[in-house]
Amino acid sequence: MALLPIEDLKQRPPLTGWAPFALGFRPFFLSAGLYAVLMMVLWLLVLRGSLSVGGMSIFVWHGHEMLFGFAVAVIAGFLLTAAQNWTGIPTPSGPPLAALFLLWLAGRLVFLFPLLPPLMIAVIDFAFLPVLAIALALPVLRARQLHNYPFPIMLLVLAAANGLVHAGSLGWIAAGGSLGLHLATYVIVAMMTVMGGRVIPSFTDNKLRTRARRWKAIEILVPASTIAALIAVLVAPVSLVTALLAALAAVVHTVRLAGWYTNKYWSVPLLWILHLGYAWIAVGFALLALSAAGMGAAAGSALHAFTAGGIGVLTLGMMARVSLGHSGRMLESPPLMTWAFVAVNLAALIRVAQPLLFPGLYVSGMVIAGVLWIVAFGLFAAIYTPILLRPRVDGKPG
Repeated sequence: MALLPIEDLKQRPPLTGWAPFALGFRPFFLSAGLYAVLMMVLWLLVLRGSLSVGGMSIFVWHGHEMLFGFAVAVIAGFLLTAAQNWTGIPTPSGPPLAALFLLWLAGRLVFLFPLLPPLMIAVIDFAFLPVLAIALALPVLRARQLHNYPFPIMLLVLAAANGLVHAGSLGWIAAGGSLGLHLATYVIVAMMTVMGGRVIPSFTDNKLRTRARRWKAIEILVPASTIAALIAVLVAPVSLVTALLAALAAVVHTVRLAGWYTNKYWSVPLLWILHLGYAWIAVGFALLALSAAGMGAAAGSALHAFTAGGIGVLTLGMMARVSLGHSGRMLESPPLMTWAFVAVNLAALIRVAQPLLFPGLYVSGMVIAGVLWIVAFGLFAAIYTPILLRPRVDGKPG
C-alpha cells in the first residue's frame, strides 16, 4: 500500500465526499468500535439490574454479542480488506459491501429489539457468517492461494458455533450456549495466531528495519499445539493431557513472541499494542493449563485472557494500524490512542486478575474493567470516525 510522504500530506487538498463502503475495513471497523462501547454500557446496566435481556441468559447474551457482534465485525473488516491485498482481486465494495454490512447489522438489531420470534432471530443472526465466508472464499479460490483456504473454513466453524449458541437458547441442545461460546472463542484465538504470525513481525520489521527471528520448529509447533490444546479443552476441560497441551502451547507462543522482540518497538504504540495483544494469548494458554490441572478459579481468567486480552487488545491495535495504512495516512497513531491502548490492557488485566486475586470484588472489578474498555474503544471511535468515513488522502480507491 502506498503512503503519502509527510510533505505531501501537508500540501494535500481538503478531503471531500464520503467513502463508508469503499473497502471492507471502513464500515466494519467503525461499527465494531461503536458496538464495543454500546455493548459494554448495556452489560454494566445489566449487572446493576437496570436492564434485562430476553431469550438468552445474561452471560450467554453478553458473550454472544461480544464475539459474534463485536469480534466478528473486526474479523470481517480485516479479512475483506486483506483478501484484496492477498489476491489482487476486488472484494465487495459499494452496494454489495453495504448489503453485507446490513446483514451483520440486522443480526445486532434483532437482539437489541427482540420483537420477532426466537427462531427468526436465530436465522437472521446466523446468516451473516456463511455469507461472509462465501465473499472471502471467492477471491481466495480464484487466486488458488492454498495457504489462505483455512480462513473461509474457520468462518464456517464460527457459524457452526453461533448455531450451537442459538440451539441452546431455543432449547434444542442443553449445553449449546456454553459450548458454542467456547468454540467461537477458540476459533478466533486460532485466527489471531495465524494472522498475528503473519503481520506482527512484518509490521515491526518494516517500521523499525529489524529482522524478527523465526524458528522452523516453533512455527510448526504453534499451530499444532494451539489446535491440540483447544480441542482438548473442549473434550476434557479438566485433565492431565489438556493441562500438558495447554502448557506446551503457552511455552511455544512465548518463544515465538520472544523471537519478534526488540526494545525499539516500545517507542511505537502501533507496534507494542500488537505485541502485548499476542502476549495475552500466551497468558491465556498458561491459565488454561492451570485450570485443566484442577485450579478452578483459573478457568474464567483463561477465557478472559483470550477475549478481553487477546481479542480486545489485538483488535484495537489492528483496527488502529490498518485504518491508517489503508486510508493512505502515515503510520503514526494520534497521541490519544496511546491512552486507549493503555486502557484496554488495564481492562484485560483487571478482568483476568480479579477472580484470582480478589474473588469477592467481582462486581467492582467488572465495573472498573468495563469503564476502561469503554474509554479505549470510545477513543478509537471518536478519533477514527472521520478517517473511516472520508476517502483516502492520496485519492486512490479503497
